[in-house]
Amino acid sequence: MKRQKSPCTNVCDFSHYKGWCAGCGCTRQELKDWKHMEPDNINELQEKLQKRMDQMAKFRTENKWKG
Repeated sequence: MKRQKSPCTNVCDFSHYKGWCAGCGCTRQELKDWKHMEPDNINELQEKLQKRMDQMAKFRTENKWKG
């Protein structure tokens, strides 16, 4: 089975909302762990990342945050 590509978008800005990356939603630790994660864990994380990105978009809209 082919390894899934990292969610990294080369934005890598962890200085805002909950310490999540503004580009992909990962924490620093999740990005470090990515290469060693099992496919089931990657799928679970990808679902979390989508929810995080949605939360950050909502936060940006409601609070006019630029991150």
